[in-house]
Amino acid sequence: MDLRPASIFPLVTARALAHEFTYLVPSEVRVGQVVRVRLGGRRVRGVVSEVGVAPPAGIELLEIDELAESVPSPLVELALWLADYYGSTPGRALALVAPAAPRRRGERARPLQREALVAERAPEKLTASQQEAIRRIVQSLDRGGSPFLLYGVTGSGKTEVYLQACAAALERGKGAIVLVPEISLTPQTLGRFRQRFGEEIAVLHSHLTVAERRDERERIALGQARVVIGARSAVFAPVADLGLIVCDEEHDSSFKQESDPRYDARTVAVKRAALEGAVAVFGSATPRPESWRALERLELGGRLIGKLPPVRVVDMRRERGFPLSAPLIEELDAVVEANAKAILLLNRRGLISAMHCRACGLTPRCPNCDVALVLHRDDALHCHHCGHSEPEPEICPACGSPELSRIGAGTQKLERELARLFPGLERIRLDSDTTAHPGALAEALARFASVQSAVLLGTQMIAKGHHFPGVALAAVVDADAGLAQPDFRAEERTFQLLTQLAGRSGREAPGRVVIQTFQPDSESVRFAARHDVEGFLSAELERRQELDYPPFKHLVRIVAAGPDQAQAMRLLEEIKGGIPGENLIGPAPLLRLRGRSRAQLVAKSSQPRRIAQRAAELLAAAAPAMRRVELSAVVDVDPQGF
Repeated sequence: MDLRPASIFPLVTARALAHEFTYLVPSEVRVGQVVRVRLGGRRVRGVVSEVGVAPPAGIELLEIDELAESVPSPLVELALWLADYYGSTPGRALALVAPAAPRRRGERARPLQREALVAERAPEKLTASQQEAIRRIVQSLDRGGSPFLLYGVTGSGKTEVYLQACAAALERGKGAIVLVPEISLTPQTLGRFRQRFGEEIAVLHSHLTVAERRDERERIALGQARVVIGARSAVFAPVADLGLIVCDEEHDSSFKQESDPRYDARTVAVKRAALEGAVAVFGSATPRPESWRALERLELGGRLIGKLPPVRVVDMRRERGFPLSAPLIEELDAVVEANAKAILLLNRRGLISAMHCRACGLTPRCPNCDVALVLHRDDALHCHHCGHSEPEPEICPACGSPELSRIGAGTQKLERELARLFPGLERIRLDSDTTAHPGALAEALARFASVQSAVLLGTQMIAKGHHFPGVALAAVVDADAGLAQPDFRAEERTFQLLTQLAGRSGREAPGRVVIQTFQPDSESVRFAARHDVEGFLSAELERRQELDYPPFKHLVRIVAAGPDQAQAMRLLEEIKGGIPGENLIGPAPLLRLRGRSRAQLVAKSSQPRRIAQRAAELLAAAAPAMRRVELSAVVDVDPQGF
């Protein structure tokens, strides 16, 4: 057998092994081949990054053990860039493009059905602005790609633009990837793509088994599925001849991965499109300031059907009732009388948000996390971070006083109030408590869509991408919940949530929107009440420029965690000393989480890649000492929070 040396990255997580190793491979092996190799007494998977390299002097090379599937070379390049940019390891990054999954026995991939390219649902009549957006995207397809921001209010026809852009890519022999925040929250979008493209569609999401995911990836790699729809990890789908990447609801923070490597699928989409000469299209009714400033804009007109509803802001400082004010009760009465539907958003689950002792001031907190416990209707206090629970106390555990008051309200309390005031109105609650078992979310959404009259209440998941007929009222019960977060994006996220929810009302018939707030003069509330996206983004960009926040500077966050906060702080001080010449903030302690003390170091920089690389080098050097004291650390480039 003709053998030659090749560089192979082992798919392992240890930073100490975050480099290439040289092995002997058969002559037919190419870049991107997934192989099994012996490494330190064990057999691991690896990805070939270069073939025909010069062998290291004085070392007897091992042969690879086994050949497996292959990864397209652009994806190998993408993964190595990702590891570099996000301060991760090549092994962790390459595992994203070469996930391990067993083949299901007794089953084969579904056969190719070319006839599915024929539309099963006729394209809708396009507005002039839709036609112009499609023309510009197709023109870019033919010229090698560039990124666009597709901006239009809810109901302005963004999905039809995506559909026709995908069809144009297929006509040119190219594939497409459509990223959505969460597959389970976008059944209508997925349904429209299935109707249009049939078996050309592959779906990748977290609810698939590893074998089902393997089957879908095989269909994609074989060219049997040319349009891939999925959440953030679908950006790594092995689509050959990629022509288009769509990122729908591009403002959504769920496109950011919260475990190492902490990549942002939106940033990765731009990089992949550049590597493969594809077009990247980012769509939203409430774009991020970063996208608004950086991307070429394609603007759609107003709603295709109906008008944006009027917004009524209720100043809760003048109201006695919470969670339901007198004006909101009045609007709900009108919904019941009209036999219509309402959507109520309260971005906090549980019965009440906290308990408080009036005698000594104690608020019961989680023993593992520095957060207040939340009372649920099972008469237990729960931690929403680690899952700890304990019985509701009858007296204060600190001073013995029976004067325990309940503060705030969650979705469970809102549901009780609705049952008391509107017993005949069907209530459908959507939060992580009610959607824990598979299928519960889809069932609840289908139920709300099918009934004549009901109220859908829940957390932010109810504001994401749904189009329900007959919604006469959309209300935000507590607009201040997001504004209270210690995060430079708090105003942006609140504005997006308010504006997105307002878009659920009044699509077929006139609708109304109610916003309850204790801060009616906040920018996010004022601009949302006027549906003024451009005004908000202009003001937000001006504020961020003054403070050196994104998009004017990148943030790089290094978080250390361990049994002792002093050790975490010392580690970050050492890292800070190893990154001279940068604007570094901290280190500073963070709230304890799941029994681990934490601290963070934050950089504001125009060179995030340089900082991430240097931090990764310093952490790799410190890895043995960190293991001895049970310290861990992560590098987070472009974090969604501060």
